[in-house]
Amino acid sequence: MEPKLFDSELKVMGVLWREGEATAKRIAEVLAGGVGWNRNTTYTLIKRCIAKGAIERREPNFLCVPLVSREAVQHAETDELVGKLFDGSTDKLFASLLGRKKLTAEQIARLREIVGEVE
Repeated sequence: MEPKLFDSELKVMGVLWREGEATAKRIAEVLAGGVGWNRNTTYTLIKRCIAKGAIERREPNFLCVPLVSREAVQHAETDELVGKLFDGSTDKLFASLLGRKKLTAEQIARLREIVGEVE
C-alpha cells in the first residue's frame, strides 16, 4: 500500500518525479521559485515524506530518492476517490467526469482507445 501523501508532500514528490533524485537543497530551490516556500518548510515536508517511506535520504548532501512512483500514487488516490465518493463504482466516476465538460472529438477517440485497451 502506498503512503497517503498530502498536497504539500505531493509538491515535494513532484520535483523528485520530474528530476529523478535531487538534494534537499535543490528541492527547496525549485519550490521556493514555484510555490514560494522557504527552505525550512520544504525540509519539514521532505522529512515527513521520509517518515512515510516515500523518500529515502542518502548521503552526501542530503540526497533525496523517491521510493514511490507517480503512477503508484495516482492509482492509490484514484482507488480512494472511487471508494469514498462513488461507492467503489468506476463507471459512476467515469460518468461524472464525462458529464462535467464538453469533450473534443480527439478526447472522445482517446477515451475509446483507452476503454478498448482495458477490454
